[in-house]
Amino acid sequence: MISSLDNVEAITVFSDDVSASREFYTAVFAASILFEDEVSVALRIGAIVINVLARTEAPALVAPEPVAESGAAASVMLTVNVADVDAVCAALRESGVDLVNGPIDRPWGRRTAVFLDPSGLPWEIAQELA
Repeated sequence: MISSLDNVEAITVFSDDVSASREFYTAVFAASILFEDEVSVALRIGAIVINVLARTEAPALVAPEPVAESGAAASVMLTVNVADVDAVCAALRESGVDLVNGPIDRPWGRRTAVFLDPSGLPWEIAQELA
């Protein structure tokens, strides 16, 4: 392990609609806005920063690697631990957020459900089972 890589501070999400993503993260996660301009918005959710960047701007960050096309299969999922998955699922549904799956009791001792942000990034909510 490289010890200097133990402090993840931000995750950048390539978005097709930065404005819709901004509204999603502020409504669903009560995220606070740290910075925004015409092509991005940085939001704080707990101890992490979600940097939403217009997909059109992403090539400059990852070149020469390609940027996944809009709607491509998921390649990352973010997980939030919660005390009660069912209660959070109910709150998400009341907020107009559709679940992809769940709640499901998993064999590894967690109850989970998944929903998507406006760019298709999957978010898992997970509750430890007794």
